[in-house]
Formats: sequence, C-alpha cells, structure tokens
Amino acid sequence: MLISDLLKNQVVVSAEPHQTVLEVARLMVDHNIGAVPVIQHGRLLGIFSERDLMNRVVVGGKDPACTLVKQVMTEDPMTVQPGDSLETCMTLMRRHSFRHLPVCLDRELSGFISLRDILLHDLDEKDDEVRMMRAYLHSTPEAG
Repeated sequence: MLISDLLKNQVVVSAEPHQTVLEVARLMVDHNIGAVPVIQHGRLLGIFSERDLMNRVVVGGKDPACTLVKQVMTEDPMTVQPGDSLETCMTLMRRHSFRHLPVCLDRELSGFISLRDILLHDLDEKDDEVRMMRAYLHSTPEAG
C-alpha cells in the first residue's frame, strides 16, 4: 500500500512559524495530535512535536506564551513522498525513532502521517482478515 492511499480524505492540521508555542500546543490538544507540520506559503519549514515542547521549551525554561514555534521546531525534517510505500515509512520511523513524517512533493506539504495512522490501518486490515476467515469457516460444510 502507498502512503497516498492512507492520506485520502485527510485534513492536515498545521502551524505557521509566527504562532506562539502556547497557541500551537492548544491546537495540538484540541485535535488530539502529537505533532504538527510548520508551513509557510504551502512549504514545509519544520515540525513541532511533543518532544520539541518538552526538550526545547519546558526543559529549556522558555515561556510558551512568548516563544515562537519557529524558534523551537525541528527544522528541515525528513520527509516521504505520496508514492512511497507504508513499509518505507515504517522503516524510516523505526530507524530514526520518529512518530510523525511529513508527506511532501518538492517541499510542498501534501499530507502528514503518524505512527498511529499506520497502526490503525494495520488493525483495520487484520479485522478484515479475521472477518473473512470467520465467514470462510462458517460457510465450509462440515466433514461427514
């Protein structure tokens, strides 16, 4: 399966570099997400994640109401392309300990994929397999 298949009907929640950390943290809480792409004019500048919040803001002693997200985001993040496979995405996430990856074509954001998205997709596939196996078992005539 391709990343683009998983991103169908996805609405990407994003931040802009001039927003404060407090504004972006509230956005993340409101949408129950752990990271947001930081974009400007449709172009990806970075990612702001829970990890950035903890390491660069809280531990760094910065005031979230006065600190701009561009000051504490992860700049120039690794990206994947819509035509890449989910397996490629998982390999990158595992190798680099990422839980979120922007999906881009030439730095233009086309989606944002999380480990949760991939795991939920895998669970859906497993549920379908179990349903098909049950249907098969119930439709098979008993040996006489």
